[in-house]
Amino acid sequence: MPAKKKTAAKKKVTKKKTVAKKTVAKKTTTKKKVAAKKTAAKKKVAKKKAAPKKRIPSNITQEFKQFVPYKIKKGEEYMNEAQIEHFHHILNSWKMELMQEVDKTVHHMQDEAANFPDPNDRASQESDFTMELRTRDRERKLIKKIDGSISNLDSGEYGYCEECGIEIGIRRLEARPTADLCIDCKSLSEIREKSMS
Repeated sequence: MPAKKKTAAKKKVTKKKTVAKKTVAKKTTTKKKVAAKKTAAKKKVAKKKAAPKKRIPSNITQEFKQFVPYKIKKGEEYMNEAQIEHFHHILNSWKMELMQEVDKTVHHMQDEAANFPDPNDRASQESDFTMELRTRDRERKLIKKIDGSISNLDSGEYGYCEECGIEIGIRRLEARPTADLCIDCKSLSEIREKSMS
């Protein structure tokens, strides 16, 4: 009897050890799988963060982006009547849209102005109004630049670099109609600004 008990006890101990080993092995593989999933998730997040965001300048409005690009013909003179008319259209429509935005802001601020009893609501409204006014101030400055570009168009100076006098180029002007420097002079200007700061 004692030998049978010893054998049965050994079998139970062996079974418990085997079950314990299997449990440890399962836990280890589970931990490895979880760690692998976390690493994969981190890599995905890193890839998403690394992808550059497409940035649309805030001062270019929706209507301005919808203009039809000018089709350049072979042998065509730079800043001829058709091109001048094209840029007149772009600048005037851009200016009109900015002015409409200013009007909308004034009406919005008049309609939304309320004396909230809660200080947090008042602070939130003040913050929103401040942001809107800051944006409109930038647009006001942009309208001045647009007016300057329109007067340059009328005087025949539009489309030429203010520093070196060469042609700025149709595509650059379509991308930034208020540009007054060619791409080379603008790059040099930016390099100078960076070195000074």
